[in-house]
Amino acid sequence: MNEGELEQALLALLEARGPEKTACPSEVARAVDPDDWRPWMEPVRAVARRLAAEGRVRVLQKGEEVDPEGARGPIRLQIVG
Repeated sequence: MNEGELEQALLALLEARGPEKTACPSEVARAVDPDDWRPWMEPVRAVARRLAAEGRVRVLQKGEEVDPEGARGPIRLQIVG
């Protein structure tokens, strides 16, 4: 799976939820590879960081938007919409 396919999976999940809902990067990773999803976590987070820099998604911690480059620990993703 390449970066474009990860982006499609991430955006599809967030668009299906709508702009009021969030998703964990692990949900995207599990959608990509349900049996071995952990190796996909950093690639999903990398795509999320790029999409946040483009203004297409928000990266949240404890309900507040954070700089995705400095975010450590659990994050949530939200479509900009």
